[in-house]
Amino acid sequence: MTTETISAISQEPCCGIAELKRENTEHLQHSAAVFKALSDPTRLRILRAISQMSELCECNIVPTFNLSQPTISYHIKVLREAGLVRSERRGQWVWHRVNQKALLGAVRDLTEVG
Repeated sequence: MTTETISAISQEPCCGIAELKRENTEHLQHSAAVFKALSDPTRLRILRAISQMSELCECNIVPTFNLSQPTISYHIKVLREAGLVRSERRGQWVWHRVNQKALLGAVRDLTEVG
């Protein structure tokens, strides 16, 4: 039986995996934030409600979900920071719309994984 010592291991991985290492880290962090925002059932329900109504005032979301106003505001804040919702203040109320481009971008990111 012979024992061979490998003196130098190639620094370049095989099978094209090196390209995965070079992938844009900032884009991956943004995608992770989007998927984290989508991982909560309450946020998914809020997003669906906003999408079905085209736009929705926060004053209508609170009674519909039977949650406190601060809880709803927190969930909307997470969706907004992930770029999934756009908000506009009109008088004393804030109206929310789904950012279709961001939502489709998340779907695209998932299809690239598959």
